[in-house]
Amino acid sequence: MKAPNILASFRFAFEGVIYAFRTQRNFKAHCAITAAMLLVGLWVGLPLGQWAVLALVTGVVFHAELVNTALEAVVDKASPEIHPLAKVAKDCAAAGVLVAAITAVVVGLLILGPPVLVRFGAWLTVA
Repeated sequence: MKAPNILASFRFAFEGVIYAFRTQRNFKAHCAITAAMLLVGLWVGLPLGQWAVLALVTGVVFHAELVNTALEAVVDKASPEIHPLAKVAKDCAAAGVLVAAITAVVVGLLILGPPVLVRFGAWLTVA
């Protein structure tokens, strides 16, 4: 089905995000972690370049999760019975999310870790 106009295209895309948020536990977890990352980034006063890197890896994680959700739906429709290749497709898509999430955690720790440690270090010397 082709979208009749650009606004409909955006509406369909947002419907996909809403569907993922409502139905996918891991999507909700990614949202919560993203919110925490945003708060910590604001707290430590990240420079713009580091925000860009965090935005990029966060976007990759959400993209992977949305593609995984779409692939699972297509596989379930195409192969409602259990099939070894359906398992491979689902497992590989889930692995893509895992790789993206682990990468995002490493990048997040590398960017947010040092300023958080400095903040806590400053608090420890005052206390």
